[in-house]
Amino acid sequence: MRFPGHGHRRQPDDIVIGPLDLSTHVDEALAVQAVAFGLGADEVAVRRQIVLRHMTYSGARALGATSAERLVGFVYGMPNDRTHWWSTVVEPYLRAQGHDMWLDDSFVITELHVHPRYQNRGVGRSLITTITDGTHEPRSILSAIDTDSPARGLYHSLGYQDLARQVLFPSAPKPYAVMGAPLPLRRR
Repeated sequence: MRFPGHGHRRQPDDIVIGPLDLSTHVDEALAVQAVAFGLGADEVAVRRQIVLRHMTYSGARALGATSAERLVGFVYGMPNDRTHWWSTVVEPYLRAQGHDMWLDDSFVITELHVHPRYQNRGVGRSLITTITDGTHEPRSILSAIDTDSPARGLYHSLGYQDLARQVLFPSAPKPYAVMGAPLPLRRR
Protein backbone atom coordinates (compact mmCIF):
# COMPACT_ATOMS: atom_id res chain seq x y z
CA MET A 1 0.00 0.00 0.00
CA ARG A 2 1.36 3.41 -0.91
CA PHE A 3 0.24 6.77 0.34
CA PRO A 4 1.69 10.18 -0.39
CA GLY A 5 3.72 11.97 2.21
CA HIS A 6 2.23 15.03 3.82
CA GLY A 7 2.95 17.46 6.62
CA HIS A 8 5.58 20.14 6.90
CA ARG A 9 8.66 18.07 7.72
CA ARG A 10 10.99 16.88 4.99
CA GLN A 11 10.31 13.33 3.81
CA PRO A 12 10.21 11.22 0.63
CA ASP A 13 7.10 11.40 -1.51
CA ASP A 14 5.71 8.07 -0.40
CA ILE A 15 5.85 5.31 2.14
CA VAL A 16 5.13 1.67 1.36
CA ILE A 17 3.25 -0.44 3.92
CA GLY A 18 3.72 -4.17 3.48
CA PRO A 19 4.59 -7.51 5.06
CA LEU A 20 7.78 -7.52 7.08
CA ASP A 21 9.92 -10.56 7.89
CA LEU A 22 10.54 -9.28 11.39
CA SER A 23 12.92 -12.10 12.31
CA THR A 24 15.22 -11.05 9.48
CA HIS A 25 14.78 -7.30 10.03
CA VAL A 26 14.67 -7.29 13.84
CA ASP A 27 17.68 -5.00 14.21
CA GLU A 28 16.26 -2.40 11.80
CA ALA A 29 12.89 -2.51 13.58
CA LEU A 30 14.46 -2.20 17.01
CA ALA A 31 16.51 0.78 15.80
CA VAL A 32 13.20 2.50 14.97
CA GLN A 33 11.75 1.47 18.34
CA ALA A 34 14.85 2.69 20.20
CA VAL A 35 14.53 6.18 18.71
CA ALA A 36 10.71 6.31 18.99
CA PHE A 37 10.52 4.90 22.51
CA GLY A 38 13.85 6.07 23.93
CA LEU A 39 15.47 2.69 24.53
CA GLY A 40 19.08 2.11 25.49
CA ALA A 41 21.32 -0.64 24.13
CA ASP A 42 20.61 -3.00 27.05
CA GLU A 43 16.85 -2.67 26.59
CA VAL A 44 17.19 -3.25 22.85
CA ALA A 45 19.18 -6.45 23.48
CA VAL A 46 16.43 -7.80 25.77
CA ARG A 47 13.67 -6.80 23.35
CA ARG A 48 15.52 -8.45 20.46
CA GLN A 49 15.17 -11.86 22.12
CA ILE A 50 11.50 -11.18 22.95
CA VAL A 51 10.67 -10.19 19.36
CA LEU A 52 12.43 -13.25 17.95
CA ARG A 53 10.51 -15.50 20.36
CA HIS A 54 7.19 -13.81 19.55
CA MET A 55 7.67 -14.34 15.84
CA THR A 56 7.68 -18.11 16.43
CA TYR A 57 4.13 -17.98 17.89
CA SER A 58 1.24 -19.22 15.81
CA GLY A 59 -0.44 -16.41 13.88
CA ALA A 60 2.27 -13.79 14.59
CA ARG A 61 2.48 -11.23 11.79
CA ALA A 62 4.40 -8.03 11.11
CA LEU A 63 4.12 -5.10 8.74
CA GLY A 64 6.70 -2.49 7.93
CA ALA A 65 6.57 1.07 6.65
CA THR A 66 9.41 1.71 4.22
CA SER A 67 10.57 4.97 2.70
CA ALA A 68 13.39 4.97 0.16
CA GLU A 69 14.32 1.40 1.13
CA ARG A 70 14.59 2.34 4.81
CA LEU A 71 12.32 1.00 7.54
CA VAL A 72 10.59 3.97 9.21
CA GLY A 73 7.91 2.12 11.18
CA PHE A 74 6.61 -1.32 12.06
CA VAL A 75 3.82 -3.14 13.82
CA TYR A 76 3.51 -6.72 14.92
CA GLY A 77 0.97 -8.77 16.75
CA MET A 78 -0.69 -12.14 17.13
CA PRO A 79 -3.84 -13.82 18.33
CA ASN A 80 -3.87 -13.42 22.11
CA ASP A 81 -3.12 -16.41 24.31
CA ARG A 82 -3.91 -16.24 28.01
CA THR A 83 -0.77 -18.28 28.79
CA HIS A 84 1.58 -15.65 27.33
CA TRP A 85 3.41 -13.40 29.79
CA TRP A 86 1.60 -10.17 28.79
CA SER A 87 -1.82 -11.75 29.35
CA THR A 88 -0.85 -13.13 32.75
CA VAL A 89 0.22 -9.64 33.86
CA VAL A 90 -2.85 -7.75 32.57
CA GLU A 91 -5.49 -10.37 33.43
CA PRO A 92 -5.97 -9.39 37.12
CA TYR A 93 -6.35 -5.72 36.14
CA LEU A 94 -8.88 -6.58 33.43
CA ARG A 95 -10.76 -8.95 35.74
CA ALA A 96 -11.03 -6.24 38.41
CA GLN A 97 -12.76 -4.02 35.81
CA GLY A 98 -14.98 -6.84 34.48
CA HIS A 99 -13.10 -6.93 31.16
CA ASP A 100 -11.06 -10.16 31.29
CA MET A 101 -13.14 -11.63 28.41
CA TRP A 102 -11.17 -9.27 26.15
CA LEU A 103 -8.25 -11.70 26.47
CA ASP A 104 -10.21 -14.25 24.44
CA ASP A 105 -10.73 -14.03 20.67
CA SER A 106 -8.52 -10.93 20.42
CA PHE A 107 -5.64 -9.91 18.23
CA VAL A 108 -3.00 -8.26 20.39
CA ILE A 109 -0.92 -5.42 18.98
CA THR A 110 2.41 -6.25 20.55
CA GLU A 111 4.44 -3.33 19.25
CA LEU A 112 3.75 -0.32 17.02
CA HIS A 113 6.51 2.23 16.48
CA VAL A 114 7.17 4.96 13.93
CA HIS A 115 10.39 6.91 13.65
CA PRO A 116 9.80 10.44 15.06
CA ARG A 117 10.54 12.06 11.66
CA TYR A 118 7.55 10.15 10.20
CA GLN A 119 5.08 10.51 13.07
CA ASN A 120 1.81 12.45 12.73
CA ARG A 121 1.53 11.57 9.05
CA GLY A 122 -0.80 8.57 9.13
CA VAL A 123 1.94 5.92 9.13
CA GLY A 124 0.98 4.45 12.53
CA ARG A 125 -2.73 4.56 11.60
CA SER A 126 -2.05 2.76 8.34
CA LEU A 127 0.11 0.11 10.03
CA ILE A 128 -2.42 -0.73 12.76
CA THR A 129 -5.49 -0.69 10.52
CA THR A 130 -3.79 -2.82 7.88
CA ILE A 131 -2.59 -5.47 10.33
CA THR A 132 -5.95 -5.70 12.11
CA ASP A 133 -7.87 -5.81 8.80
CA GLY A 134 -6.11 -9.13 8.14
CA THR A 135 -7.21 -10.85 11.35
CA HIS A 136 -9.97 -13.36 12.04
CA GLU A 137 -10.49 -12.21 15.64
CA PRO A 138 -13.47 -9.91 16.35
CA ARG A 139 -11.47 -7.48 18.49
CA SER A 140 -8.02 -6.10 19.22
CA ILE A 141 -6.21 -5.30 22.46
CA LEU A 142 -2.98 -3.50 23.27
CA SER A 143 -1.18 -1.71 26.06
CA ALA A 144 0.20 1.82 25.97
CA ILE A 145 1.90 4.02 28.54
CA ASP A 146 -0.92 5.47 30.64
CA THR A 147 -0.42 9.13 29.76
CA ASP A 148 -2.21 11.59 27.52
CA SER A 149 -0.02 10.98 24.47
CA PRO A 150 -0.31 11.10 20.68
CA ALA A 151 -0.22 7.28 20.63
CA ARG A 152 -3.20 7.01 22.99
CA GLY A 153 -4.96 9.71 20.96
CA LEU A 154 -4.47 7.60 17.84
CA TYR A 155 -5.81 4.48 19.56
CA HIS A 156 -8.87 6.35 20.87
CA SER A 157 -9.55 7.74 17.36
CA LEU A 158 -9.54 4.16 16.02
CA GLY A 159 -12.14 3.05 18.57
CA TYR A 160 -9.93 1.66 21.33
CA GLN A 161 -11.35 2.20 24.81
CA ASP A 162 -9.57 1.99 28.14
CA LEU A 163 -10.20 -1.43 29.71
CA ALA A 164 -7.79 -1.04 32.65
CA ARG A 165 -5.56 1.82 33.76
CA GLN A 166 -2.46 2.05 35.93
CA VAL A 167 -1.33 -1.46 34.93
CA LEU A 168 2.12 -2.19 36.33
CA PHE A 169 4.50 -4.39 34.37
CA PRO A 170 7.56 -5.76 36.18
CA SER A 171 10.58 -3.53 35.52
CA ALA A 172 8.55 -0.92 33.60
CA PRO A 173 9.10 2.53 35.10
CA LYS A 174 5.65 3.86 34.13
CA PRO A 175 2.12 2.41 34.41
CA TYR A 176 0.26 1.31 31.29
CA ALA A 177 -3.33 1.34 30.10
CA VAL A 178 -4.82 -1.76 28.45
CA MET A 179 -7.09 -0.77 25.58
CA GLY A 180 -9.49 -2.73 23.39
CA ALA A 181 -11.50 -2.12 20.22
CA PRO A 182 -13.95 -4.12 18.15
CA LEU A 183 -12.74 -4.95 14.63
CA PRO A 184 -12.69 -3.56 12.06
CA LEU A 185 -11.19 -0.43 13.56
CA ARG A 186 -13.06 2.83 13.14
CA ARG A 187 -11.93 4.87 10.18
CA ARG A 188 -11.80 8.68 10.24
